[in-house]
Amino acid sequence: MSIAVNIKKSLGSFRLDVAFSQESGVLALLGGSGCGKSMTLRCIACIETPDSGKIVLNGVTVYDSEKKINLPPQQRQVGLLFQNYALFPNMTVEENILCGLREKRDKSEKTALLAEYIRKFHLEGLEKHTPSQLSGGQKQRCALARMLIGRPGILMLDEPFSALDSYLRWELERELLSTLREYDGTVLFVSHDRDEVYRISDRIAVYQNGTIDVIGDKWELFRQPITCTAAILTGCKNVAEASYSEKTVTVPQWGLTLPLPADGLPDGVTHLGIRARKMLPATAPGPRCFRYAVAEEIDGAFSDILMIRLEGGTDLMRWEITKDVHAAMKDGPNLIEIPEDAVLYLRP
Repeated sequence: MSIAVNIKKSLGSFRLDVAFSQESGVLALLGGSGCGKSMTLRCIACIETPDSGKIVLNGVTVYDSEKKINLPPQQRQVGLLFQNYALFPNMTVEENILCGLREKRDKSEKTALLAEYIRKFHLEGLEKHTPSQLSGGQKQRCALARMLIGRPGILMLDEPFSALDSYLRWELERELLSTLREYDGTVLFVSHDRDEVYRISDRIAVYQNGTIDVIGDKWELFRQPITCTAAILTGCKNVAEASYSEKTVTVPQWGLTLPLPADGLPDGVTHLGIRARKMLPATAPGPRCFRYAVAEEIDGAFSDILMIRLEGGTDLMRWEITKDVHAAMKDGPNLIEIPEDAVLYLRP
């Protein structure tokens, strides 16, 4: 099961211009609101029509602007799970699920298939319930059953947890992961939540203003992002333009100069990122140690945030530390160490 997308679409002043492919597994589309993630899914599902380009699903061209191909939704073998699940409110659970069937089947086949999916998604006893009588988890399972009973080659999930509280979100995420483990096709998963994306996806496409900033393996992208957008979306809280020389990198507004790594730098780096959770309290001066003053302390449930200004700097940096470490620092010198593994060398 595979997907290849290369499309452009303008909507008012917004312009979508993306190209990517995925052979199997879960590809996450990660980015802020309004960057084109959902629009991409809508174009693939034929809810929207691109202005130009090509979409190929499992070897079948479903859209090609040059060849005037634009297959209707029912011929694309795509399942799309919306944020609100889009269940039909006046239909029962079993009626909603049967709406997902793409091929005509006789009554006995429908009955057997429905029973299989009711059992598979733990909806026994709820067959005659309408969506208003279901919990959030039951609604999600019903929507997934409706989507999967048609055996789509591509699953697309558009921020399925965005409107949920944190506890229910966690429970439904676990259920979704269980479903995805049994699915052997390709999945596109849209989210702006980096932790959610990390747990669910295999690869990540980072969106920025209608384009894909970078795409790659999730472990590498989180460990060593190469662009400012990727660094910020994967959790780096300190990003600034930097000045690079032969042996050092300097961020004047932070009052920070660090030695460069011995193995050199990637091409095109212009910015520096510092991981807020990887900075350490220091007890003695050193080449990677700096004096600081605390401008603000933010008390968290399990960790604290210190907004600090390095000696000679003008702009604040964010430092996240556990409460135990923070308590142990109270009587120590205001010295911070920025180890090599806290530093990111970034392209714009």
